[in-house]
Amino acid sequence: MDVENRLQQAEALLQPLAGAMLRKEDNRLDAVVELKNLKAAVKLLADTRWGYLMAISFLDHPVEEGQDEGVIEVIYFFASGAAVTGLRVVVPYSKAAVPSICDIFPNATLYERELMEMMGVDVEGTPVRDRLVLSDDWPEGIYPLRKSFISLDKASA
Repeated sequence: MDVENRLQQAEALLQPLAGAMLRKEDNRLDAVVELKNLKAAVKLLADTRWGYLMAISFLDHPVEEGQDEGVIEVIYFFASGAAVTGLRVVVPYSKAAVPSICDIFPNATLYERELMEMMGVDVEGTPVRDRLVLSDDWPEGIYPLRKSFISLDKASA
């Protein structure tokens, strides 16, 4: 099946769960889903064998004028050949949490650990919460990939 057909299939599958569909590139579809629909969307892709979990990434959107607080956008990337589908979920800083998808895609564990450690997004129900990159004595509440991060060297100077 060619890329366009795979993306059309993903769009048809995800349409009932998505608030919006974005086509940023010829080989990519992004479905914006509410947090409550995330696991259902992931399970749907798994159950239909649409593709495999390629990565979980994130974007930090600090407070902007007219907003009360910043948000973190968590993006779950799935691939089927050259076709890529992203599930985009937005969580506020004050409630930065998503459910684990390790029960559906066990390989998500590394990405979930990175998300917790580097961005401060709690992954509820993830089976492994050990640190992945940072040392065990790294201070709690300091997330090095958030835009607000100030290096510990600069903070102590």
